[in-house]
Amino acid sequence: MTEALIVTALLLVAGSATAAVAVRDPVRQSLVLAVLGVVLAVLFTVLQAPDVALSQLAVGSALTPLLLLLTVRKVRRRGQRAAGGGGGSDGRRGGGSGP
Repeated sequence: MTEALIVTALLLVAGSATAAVAVRDPVRQSLVLAVLGVVLAVLFTVLQAPDVALSQLAVGSALTPLLLLLTVRKVRRRGQRAAGGGGGSDGRRGGGSGP
């Protein structure tokens, strides 16, 4: 019974890790990474390592994807701001006369 649970958990880890690599969109990658973190926490629980499972659950499925999502959001905002203008005809910000 335990061998079947371990094999099932390992197959889920392999499938979700492959999906994390195969997805090209960074937002979807971070969501798949969160799923991978949960599946790894399940694997660690099956392997009777609950302390590692709790750490993986907190960091791997919550904190890391959240940081990735915030980073993608900030990068996309900067790209939109740069594409939308934001300065004078010479590319500088502001409208004052400079030297």
